Amino acid sequence: MPTTTPTGRGTRMSAEERRETVLAAAVAEFARGGLDGTSTETIARRAGISQPYLFRLFPTKKALFLAVVADCFARLVTMARDAADGRTSQEAMEEFASSYTRLLLEDRTYLLVQLHAYAACDDEDVRAVTRRGFRELWATIEAVSGVPPEEVRDFFAHGMLLNVAAAMDLPAVDEQWAELACLKLDGEMDHGLGLPAEGSPVAVMTAEAASPGP
Repeated sequence: MPTTTPTGRGTRMSAEERRETVLAAAVAEFARGGLDGTSTETIARRAGISQPYLFRLFPTKKALFLAVVADCFARLVTMARDAADGRTSQEAMEEFASSYTRLLLEDRTYLLVQLHAYAACDDEDVRAVTRRGFRELWATIEAVSGVPPEEVRDFFAHGMLLNVAAAMDLPAVDEQWAELACLKLDGEMDHGLGLPAEGSPVAVMTAEAASPGP
């Protein structure tokens, strides 16, 4: 556990706490500008440290971006594992679907980091970290759900649709195409694709997105 060190001028943060502070600042800044559009100077300013100290914690901007991407996926994996705690497979999937949808609706920061990671996958290092995070998330969902691979794929497919919808803030668009694309998915039936089964994780995810906010 990170500790702080008392000094005559107050409490000094440990290196691990500084690292977490920098990661939090980097998440917010990379969510806005991505790898290429974000400066380490801006991140250091948000974290309340000097730029040289930032580079003591992370040697390059890309190293910091990779750490942020890894942290983004690790949080989703933890969310999936927490959803499985004391629940049946079906209940675990429904809980994760609800938790993830609430995350999309309440705070788009980690969503935008995720999208920036996909966009930067022409870089080999970014691609490797993103693949690894996605693979672990897939394996975790598969393990906690116990459903066939085809259903896991459908779950991720609908999740990615909601990712794009949240990125464009489609819930705020009062037009039929937006409702069909990101909320109720009613249009699928007209095209012979069928709707998610009632009570399924996918149905829960879309229902959560369609519900009006508080």
